[in-house]
Amino acid sequence: MNSPHWDDWIDRFLSYLRVERGLSDNSLEAYSRDIANFLCSLNGEKTHPSDVSQEDVLKYIMALSRYKAPRSVAQHLSAIKTFFRFLTSEGHITSNPARLVDSPKIPRTLPDTLSVKEVERLLGAVNPNTTLGLRDQAMLELAYATGMRVSELVGVKLQDINLETGFVRVMGKGRKERLVPIGSRAREVVKKYISESRPQILKGSSAQSPYLFVNARGGQLSRQGFWKILKGYVLKAGVRKKVSPHSLRHSFASHLLEGGADLRSVQVMLGHSDIATTQIYTHVTGERLREIHEQCHPRP
Repeated sequence: MNSPHWDDWIDRFLSYLRVERGLSDNSLEAYSRDIANFLCSLNGEKTHPSDVSQEDVLKYIMALSRYKAPRSVAQHLSAIKTFFRFLTSEGHITSNPARLVDSPKIPRTLPDTLSVKEVERLLGAVNPNTTLGLRDQAMLELAYATGMRVSELVGVKLQDINLETGFVRVMGKGRKERLVPIGSRAREVVKKYISESRPQILKGSSAQSPYLFVNARGGQLSRQGFWKILKGYVLKAGVRKKVSPHSLRHSFASHLLEGGADLRSVQVMLGHSDIATTQIYTHVTGERLREIHEQCHPRP
């Protein structure tokens, strides 16, 4: 159980993340959970941040490493470091006990991408002749056309999309806005969904949702709801490749690069603050080139 002091410091930290860094509720929840888990590991023995030592952090990270993946451990450590860095900057402690604790090495994994044919099969598995089917088609087409994160996609409001100019305003990480173009195919389907399907879904709802994509009850579609819908169509399309909620985003980036798009433009559309994050897709494209070479060269 955290002392009142710990709860107060955590609240200040979360307020800082919300106001100064503009983090989403999902990110704040993750930070709060990771810090709370670390404090629980101290068994109430440390009542002030200055009581926490580097050894405490090391013990916790080593314990996590026994049953969690390196990426998950690294995220926990990052939350702890950020928390104590904040307390240091606020003058509550003189040094950060987690500063010198090394993060585990994370094996480089390539994003889960689908081929163009697999995306076509996936989108073709949707029946647009039903109310929810038309919604699903519009949602998947827009996801692939823009490369939005799932949280961004379900957060799009009607006022954010301009089908005349062909752009959607996306609220990304850190509440950074960006404009992403929408292809003609996606624009056509989204326009039909807005005029035909969406009003039908909202007919039985007492409140008029501001969000573009709504669930069967007329409320905002959740990330989990999107993932459930996507998995259903993956099975229906017979796509046997590993698929994640962000597979359409990864495919969007890879297909643009394969088509000759420059890395900087793809970075802007994806909303990456660091181009190094976008560069991983060049490795995916490289693997695709290797496949083509092996299949087509007379002496592979």
